[in-house]
Amino acid sequence: MFIQPYLYFEGRCEEALEFYRSAVGAQVTVLMRWKDGPQPQQHAPGTENKVMHAAFRIGDTEVLASDGRSQGRPTFQGFALALSTSSDAETERVFRSLAEGGQVLQELTSTFFTSHFGMLVDRFGVAWTLLTNVPAK
Repeated sequence: MFIQPYLYFEGRCEEALEFYRSAVGAQVTVLMRWKDGPQPQQHAPGTENKVMHAAFRIGDTEVLASDGRSQGRPTFQGFALALSTSSDAETERVFRSLAEGGQVLQELTSTFFTSHFGMLVDRFGVAWTLLTNVPAK
C-alpha cells in the first residue's frame, strides 16, 4: 500500500504540467482528456479538452493530477509537497524555478537538520517544502 498525491487544478492542469516539466523536470506519463473518455457526456460543456486524469513523475515519485471540475482557482490547503535533493545547488535551482510566479514563505537557509531548507507556494497555489538531503555541517 502507498499514498499518492492527487492534485486538482480546476482548469489549469495542462499549464501546471508544463510548468513542472520546466521547473523540476517532471515527466508526464499519462494524459487523458474528457473528450477521450468512455462516457464523454460526463463532462461540463466546454471542458472536453480539459485534463480528466494525468500522472507525472518527479524523481522517483508519481503525482496524479486533473482539471477536476474546472471551476476556477484551485485551493490547496493543509499540506505541502516535500522535495528532497542530493545537493545544495540542485535545491537552489529547483527552489528558484518553483518560486517563479509564486510566493516564497521561507527563503533557503541552513538549519540544524540540513544545509538548505525552504518553503514556498507555487503559481498554482501548491505548497512546497524543499531541502537538501545532506545533514548540516
